[in-house]
Amino acid sequence: MTLRAKEELDRASLIIARTSQGDSFGALAQYKVRTLDDIYKSCRNFDTLNRRLAAEVLRAAKDSPVCYCVDGSVSEDEGCKIILKKHRDCEVFDGVSKGAAAYCAARLQNCRPAFVSAYSIDNLKSCGAACVYDIDCDYAATKVKLKLSDLFGEESDCAFVRGGEVKKIKIYEIDRQKEYSADCAVAVEEREFLKKDRYDFDDLIHIVKLLRAPGGCPWDRVQTSESIKSNMIEEAYELVDAIERGDSDGMEEETGDVLLQAAFHAVLSEEKGDFTGGDALTRVVKKLIFRHSHIFGKDRAADDAEALNVWEKNKKIEKGQSSYGETLEAVPKNLPACMYAQKVGKRAAKCGFDFLSPISASEKMWEEVHEMVECMQENDKDGVFEEAGDVLFSAINTCRLAGVDCEEALRAASKKFIKRFLKYEELVLKDGRDVKDTTLDGALFDMYWARAKDEAERG
Repeated sequence: MTLRAKEELDRASLIIARTSQGDSFGALAQYKVRTLDDIYKSCRNFDTLNRRLAAEVLRAAKDSPVCYCVDGSVSEDEGCKIILKKHRDCEVFDGVSKGAAAYCAARLQNCRPAFVSAYSIDNLKSCGAACVYDIDCDYAATKVKLKLSDLFGEESDCAFVRGGEVKKIKIYEIDRQKEYSADCAVAVEEREFLKKDRYDFDDLIHIVKLLRAPGGCPWDRVQTSESIKSNMIEEAYELVDAIERGDSDGMEEETGDVLLQAAFHAVLSEEKGDFTGGDALTRVVKKLIFRHSHIFGKDRAADDAEALNVWEKNKKIEKGQSSYGETLEAVPKNLPACMYAQKVGKRAAKCGFDFLSPISASEKMWEEVHEMVECMQENDKDGVFEEAGDVLFSAINTCRLAGVDCEEALRAASKKFIKRFLKYEELVLKDGRDVKDTTLDGALFDMYWARAKDEAERG
């Protein structure tokens, strides 16, 4: 403690210590001290503990001035933060930060470590180095291990500090120590960039910048957003393909590839002075907060349908759309045609511009089919083109009202056809026949196709 802190203790009428556990309590041996150990024993979580500790100190201070002692720095103590928020006139005599003490003991090279209590470890973000204190039990040690494993990699080295002793261990060993106390801490710093065990989005941005820099990769250096735009579509489809296959390893890889494309566009835009990756991330988080006003605002949503309505309402406000027509025009023109049509129909339906049911929509579909047939009979190519579009648009509206995702349904039908065709070809070749010959013979074709359908369904 500082000399001023000792002087205050010497003339204090009431001294309260947060806990008697830990080496720092020995500094109060010459004083009459009341501890709050009982509150520790009766609290189930750290938030409740801090609130009750603060409440007890404030209650005691109503009767007489209190000198409240905590180990480490006041700025590291959550209970003290509550007290100072309510009484800004409190005088603070700060001690040595537990995080700083662990940092010095561990001899970290990084000069900007993040200091955090084990009980606030969820708040720790990506950083070059970290010192985590208050590792006073198995539960806290496990939480610290999991978080640091996520940020630095479980095989990374760290320093386990207990009192004045420092032991070098792996992060996965943090919750395997023999004992824990209030003065236990862990200090860790990331390895040099190319040897790190874990990387984050900032690292992805960094490596794209390295590849784009003078002396970097010749291919990466000449790319523009225009030249790589199709890559995003390709990677997104590969991710969807992995999802449909139920391939979690493939999903991990393809998700990374999609993020790479996003990082590449962010770097290219930063080079032009348009926006940075941080700007894009900030925008999407703010968008989520604004559109989820049923979570973070005053709107209410009892189910997923109501939540979607709130989302759409906020989206119109956000984009400054005052009419339903503007929402239709805002549908991306380069979506796959089936998806584009379904989205247009869905947005038009928001104002009631829709069929009463899928049955009534199907009646319109058959009407369009007849009109297309008439154009075909008249050899009206332009008319066929127009009516074919009307047929498809009507079919998509019918499916949409029936609760069918048209894009998925068409994809499933195409896959089913491929599966049946492969079986059809296999059966024909197995009988020593030519596939083309069987398609010209109606009866033969029907026989093989029926068998192919049956075996494909069973297989």
